[in-house]
Amino acid sequence: MQEPVRPVSGFNLPRYLSMQPLFQEMDALELDRLAQGCTLHRFARGEMVFRVGEPCNAFHVAVTGQVKLYVVSPAGAEKVIEIVGPGQSFAEALMFTGRPYILNAQALADSLVLSIGKATVVGEIEREPRFAMRMLAGISRRMHGLIHDVESYALHSGIQRVIGYLLRDQVAEDCVSGEVLTVSLPVSKATIASRLSLTPEYFSRVLHELEAAGLVRIDRREVHILDVLRLSTYQPR
Repeated sequence: MQEPVRPVSGFNLPRYLSMQPLFQEMDALELDRLAQGCTLHRFARGEMVFRVGEPCNAFHVAVTGQVKLYVVSPAGAEKVIEIVGPGQSFAEALMFTGRPYILNAQALADSLVLSIGKATVVGEIEREPRFAMRMLAGISRRMHGLIHDVESYALHSGIQRVIGYLLRDQVAEDCVSGEVLTVSLPVSKATIASRLSLTPEYFSRVLHELEAAGLVRIDRREVHILDVLRLSTYQPR
């Protein structure tokens, strides 16, 4: 990992920590103490945050940018596990195992990453058991997300996975008929395809099929959903 960058101009670390769900119940003294165990790192697009096999002595928060969590098969195929955006944390559960990282993390854009040391986290848990409960809640949410992913891969077709991704923030029944919604693809189509356990070619083919069916209009990285209800119930011929 890169040498920590200190200071970052205009960055108030205790204030930033206070705005994160995991730390928002801490008082000023606790936040100052936690900040002493944190480091900030800048990563250029494409740089590795950590690699499989490196010691895991901290968990991390993406302050700005995006971080891709992924594994590589013995044959060299890449599988994206998660795409982490600003304010999201990662590697909490790995930190407590006492083992090296079992996946890779790479910056998808110029990113600022906050690392919170294990010794500091353990110290706060010993002082305040409620902090441990908040850590467990965060880890549980991530586990539920992974279980949902496994369920989707096992029970849903490729088209259903793509539609589910496009509608992930929408409730079809709440949308006005004829209303056009725009979804911006935050990363490359290849990265999204890997996240959905699809090939890039199949992902693109599904998008074009949905466009041909009059359900979406594609404009580079923007997908304009023309009919949310029809898209949510679409069945290929």
